[in-house]
Amino acid sequence: MLADIVANLSLGLSVAASPQGLLFLVVGAFVGMIVGLFPGFGPAAGIAVLIPMTFGLTPTIAIIMLAGIYYGSMYGGTITSILINTPGESATVASTLDGYPLAQKGRAGPALVMQAIASFFGGTIGVILITALAPSLAGFAASFGPSEYFLIIAVGLLMLTTMMGDNKFKGFISALIGFAVGTVGVDVMSGQQRFTFGSPELIGGVYFVAVAIGLFGIGELLHCVLNGQHREPAKRLRVSFRDKAFWPTRRDYRESRFTFWRGSAIGFIAGVLPGSGATLGSIIGYSVEKKIARDPENFGKGEMRGLVAPEAANNAASAGAMVPLLSLGIPGSGATAVLLGAFLMWGLQPGPMLIVNDPEFVWGLIASMYLGNMILIALSIFAIPLFVKFLDVPYVNVVPVIVLLCVIGAYAINASIVETWILVISGAIGFAMKKYGYSPAATVLALVLGGMAEETFLQSYIISQGTMSLFWERPVSLVLLAILLAIAAVPLGMALLQRSRPRTDREA
Repeated sequence: MLADIVANLSLGLSVAASPQGLLFLVVGAFVGMIVGLFPGFGPAAGIAVLIPMTFGLTPTIAIIMLAGIYYGSMYGGTITSILINTPGESATVASTLDGYPLAQKGRAGPALVMQAIASFFGGTIGVILITALAPSLAGFAASFGPSEYFLIIAVGLLMLTTMMGDNKFKGFISALIGFAVGTVGVDVMSGQQRFTFGSPELIGGVYFVAVAIGLFGIGELLHCVLNGQHREPAKRLRVSFRDKAFWPTRRDYRESRFTFWRGSAIGFIAGVLPGSGATLGSIIGYSVEKKIARDPENFGKGEMRGLVAPEAANNAASAGAMVPLLSLGIPGSGATAVLLGAFLMWGLQPGPMLIVNDPEFVWGLIASMYLGNMILIALSIFAIPLFVKFLDVPYVNVVPVIVLLCVIGAYAINASIVETWILVISGAIGFAMKKYGYSPAATVLALVLGGMAEETFLQSYIISQGTMSLFWERPVSLVLLAILLAIAAVPLGMALLQRSRPRTDREA
């Protein structure tokens, strides 16, 4: 078994490590980081726009470059989350919760270094697991139906409570806003339009990117301007590699040593399951880390573990999403759906026979992911001084640039002015949420997961003919249902235990 893996990787490296393979891998990884820096653009749009650049290349080199754009954007997407509190896509929403507070504390350098290390760790663990477990994991994922997907999404929705802040009522209201926005579009059951107000642009629903950019980007800008932050002098951060303050401390590494492993494992599992991907993986990774921490009150205030967990998870998920794509021909995310189209364009048919019919391509792609992660961590760390320089620019000069990027990102989604109006409205709502203590993160994540939950629940309802027996008749569903109930019961049990303690003390 080990000999076969070594032989396969040697075959793959002969392709990926060739001069042409390395050149286009570096180009793809660098372009992916740039794509990640633009809020709202995202890996799917980046791959789709840049496919014409690969014309004239061999299929293997072309896919290696496009895959580099895919996981390179996962590295770059967190940079704006840390520096300007604007996630490039839903997978980096969880990274804003502690990444941006770290930058506000003057620890943008350590945060970006740890982000790069966590991304490298998660991505590398994901590729190792692909190499060893791809065939068996693909078979396991093929057994999942709508009921299993709904229960996994339900676990993610339950984890929303960890992102609601100290005031659970306001957090609950924030999530309800996301669910409400998620109902816009076409009803899955009847096919009727819901809350589209006669606008054809809203038939497909409200795209989360415009909402996320508005809530986080525009909302944060309005809040900072209202507080007079634009009048403050620019932050002068140290950017020398020789300066100890630039690097994470021993405490950062020590406290995060197990977080790397947990986030990577959670993210890879989420990536293997089609339809869940990096978003759900990063949410659950962050939530699990906060729940098991001895000091959960520090999360959301600049806790390094709160950045490491979602970063390791979303990069491991980007690797895990390649398992169903290569083994079953099932895209696990929007970006892998575009990659699937590129496969077909070059006459490659993903599925169980792909690795048999074209092993050079499959193992060349897998080997390129090992090399890509090495290239990306080097690019990420050595470019940190450039990224941190963003904070040296006076805030009054940064505001119009960020607004322009946000507007371009929102408009570029569908080249529609409707998305721009959604951005403006979301920005006003984000400002109000920030001012009055509501949770924009809960709103965005409820918007993303709510539509998925509705679709999979209705599919389960139809398949079981209204009996809902599908949730306890299938073994995997039954296990997931037990996990869901356990997650819900533990906080309730702890709350009841805490309420009973004062009574016991008084009786004593």
